[in-house]
Amino acid sequence: MYQRVKYDFNQELTKIKDAGLFKEERLILTSQKPGIYVSFPAAAKAREVLNFCSNNYLGLANHPELIQAAHQALDQYGFGLASVRFICGTQDLHKKLEDKISKFYHTEDTILYSSCYDANGGLFEGLLGTEDAIITDALNHASIIDGIRLCKAKRFIYEHSDMRSLETALKKAREGMDIWDGPGLAKEPVPARNIIIATDGVFSMDGDIADLKHIIELANTYDALVMVDDSHATGFLGRTGRGSIEYNDMLGKVDIITSTLGKAMGGASGGFTSGHREIIEILRQKSRPYLFSNTLAPAIAAAGIAAFDLLERSDDLRRQLMENTMTFRQEMGRLGFDINEGSHPIVPILLRKFSNDAQLAQLLSRDLYAEGIYVVGFFFPVVPRGQSRIRVQISAAHSKEHIERAIAAFAKVGRKHGII
Repeated sequence: MYQRVKYDFNQELTKIKDAGLFKEERLILTSQKPGIYVSFPAAAKAREVLNFCSNNYLGLANHPELIQAAHQALDQYGFGLASVRFICGTQDLHKKLEDKISKFYHTEDTILYSSCYDANGGLFEGLLGTEDAIITDALNHASIIDGIRLCKAKRFIYEHSDMRSLETALKKAREGMDIWDGPGLAKEPVPARNIIIATDGVFSMDGDIADLKHIIELANTYDALVMVDDSHATGFLGRTGRGSIEYNDMLGKVDIITSTLGKAMGGASGGFTSGHREIIEILRQKSRPYLFSNTLAPAIAAAGIAAFDLLERSDDLRRQLMENTMTFRQEMGRLGFDINEGSHPIVPILLRKFSNDAQLAQLLSRDLYAEGIYVVGFFFPVVPRGQSRIRVQISAAHSKEHIERAIAAFAKVGRKHGII
C-alpha cells in the first residue's frame, strides 16, 4: 500500500520544490542568542551569524535567571508530570503562573496550555455553538483560523483592520444572517446569540497593531465579546509591556486574551488564555487541548514565573528593545528600503515593487547569510502574491554593533540587487 502513497507524496514534494516553496531547516548549534552558530545548507560547515529572525524579543531565551529557575524546578518538581491537569498534573507552580498572568493582564483568571496554538485551537469550540457567531480578521494567525474551523458557530471574515468591514459583519451577525447563507427563503433570518470578534493584537507578517480601541467600541455597540491573540506583544509592547491591549489603552476591556510564553517570555513553549472567570472555568471543563494534553513541564512553568518577575522588577529590556527597533527602522528607511511605518520590532523589508519579488526574497536571504546576517525570506503562500519580504526581528539582546552590522549588510545586498 505505501508504495502507492509514497509516489503521491513524492509528487507533491516535487511540486513544492519546483515552485520554490520548499522549506529547509537551519541547524543551530548554540543557544538562542544574537550570535549563533548555524549549519546551512545541510552538512555545511557551521559558521557564526547574527540572528535577526527570532521571536526572542527581550533576549530571555538564555537569560541566567530563567535558566536558574528552570534548574531549581527540575530539582524540586522533576522533569514532567505524565498527566493532564485535571487528573494529577496540577502543581502549585502552574497555579502561581496562572495567577501571575492574571495580575499582569488585569483579568480574573487564566488557564495554561502547551502552546498558544493549543490555546486558540481549544477556545471557540468550548464556548460557542451553532446559534453563535465568530467574526475574524482576514489576516489572523493560522491557530485562530484552525480553532474557528473546529467550532460550529457561524463565521464572518472582515477585511484586515477595516472597521467598516467589521461593522458590516457585526450587523449581519446581530440582525440575522442573510437568507442566502443558510436558512433559505422559507425561513426567517436567525440573529446570532453570542458573538466573538477575534483578532491578532500584532499581525506577525507586517508588525502592524490592531486598532483595539475601535474594535472594542464596535463590540460594545453590537453586544459582542472581543478576543485578542497577543503573542507578538506580551512582555514588551505598551508602556509596561502589557502588550497591544496596553498600547491601545484598553487594559481591562478585552474579554479574552490568548498569548504565549514561547516568544518574548523566554522562548520555550507554553501558552495561555486569560479573561473572565466564567469563561476560563468553561475552558477547564470543555477545552479539548487542555483536557487531553500533558500539563506544562515544571521547568517551563518556573521559568515563566521568573520572566514575569523580571518584567515587574525592571523595564530595562523593554526600553532597550524599543531603542534598537527605532534605530534600525530609521536607518533602513533612510537607505530607501520599503518598510511599513510603525514601532514594532517586526520590521518587514518589502519587495512588493518588484515583479520577481519571490525570487528576490530568496536571493536576499542567501546573500545576507553570506554577509553573516541570518534572516528568512517570506513569499507565497506564506504571504499573498506580490507581497514577498524579508522579515527582520529586533531583540533587546542586540548590541549597537549588531544593529550597525545588519544595516551595513542590508545596504550592500540591497544595492547589489537594485533594491535601493
